[in-house]
Amino acid sequence: MDNIGLYLHIPFCKSKCPYCDFYSMRGDESDRDMYTISLIESMENWSDRLGRKADTLYFGGGTPSILGGENIAMLTRRAKKLFGVVGEITVECNPSAVEEDFFETVADAGVNRISLGVQSIIESERKKLGRFSDKKLIEKRIKQCTAAGIKNISLDVMLGVQDQTMGSLNETLDFCIASGATHISAYMLKIEEGTPYYKKKDSLNLPDDDVVADMYLAMSERLRANGFEHYEISNFAHNGCEGKHNLKYWNCEEYLGLGPSAHSFIDGKRFYYPRDIDFFKNGGEPIPDGNGGDEEEYIMLRLRLKDGIIIEKFEKKFNKTFPPEIIKKAEKFIENGLMKYNEKSMALTEKGFLLSNSIIAELI
Repeated sequence: MDNIGLYLHIPFCKSKCPYCDFYSMRGDESDRDMYTISLIESMENWSDRLGRKADTLYFGGGTPSILGGENIAMLTRRAKKLFGVVGEITVECNPSAVEEDFFETVADAGVNRISLGVQSIIESERKKLGRFSDKKLIEKRIKQCTAAGIKNISLDVMLGVQDQTMGSLNETLDFCIASGATHISAYMLKIEEGTPYYKKKDSLNLPDDDVVADMYLAMSERLRANGFEHYEISNFAHNGCEGKHNLKYWNCEEYLGLGPSAHSFIDGKRFYYPRDIDFFKNGGEPIPDGNGGDEEEYIMLRLRLKDGIIIEKFEKKFNKTFPPEIIKKAEKFIENGLMKYNEKSMALTEKGFLLSNSIIAELI
């Protein structure tokens, strides 16, 4: 049996960013310690139930670093013992929510990858996004991280934020390229219902869609010229530094997610925990979410990757010929430079990535 990925959701933040709709809350130190115990109990339960090994571990949130180095280290060591994790171990961090000895503490437990929330290096843009750290603090965190021996560093940036211009985006990219980061995740701002941004969406000075599209393509060209492979719609990496945990999602491989709002895909079934920390702490069972991993889902997820669908792998996985009707539907996108196809593979182009949702919806 193949190894699974293990995801631990940490639902705590110092404050809620105005654009964020992820499940999170404040919580004090006692809440965070108790939650750590709940996660350990859940890992022990699922380790017994599944009897599976994991080769990636990912702490997402919320703001995982707010849990504290000792708690992250404790969870990492427990995960390694219960699931035999020996591969990529990632912790998401907010630069303003990190203890001074955080990176040394978690590195000692086996954490070997950090995902740091930069969003923008322009202070006015960061403030409007509800981020409190400045450029100097971000630089300090990166130095602390590398000093602790963690060289695999991913930086998050955002496109289409308030008052952003091509010039200000280039300043952020200058910083990211010079920082020594091995991976960059770049997300377009999406206004989600129920967020403060949604309530005042008409008054936000956001770049229009055409400008954001130009930013995206210019960013991709710039990063690729500086040694970053554009391997997934929103992700760029130096060779060998692709996010191995997230690749499991896009390859339709199995993973176990623990914590409120965490999703899982095991043995062809999808299930998730509701957005309720008390439900999780009290040992509630996850909610079934139907079957997963069928042909349509595989195509949808693989088309997020630069390599797209490898025809031979598809045919081996599903024991059938790749559907000719999909090739037929793709013809107009190929003619317009949005897709590329040969007998070995089918994939979106850089421009196609911008329209991925509508293209994929039409194909399947």
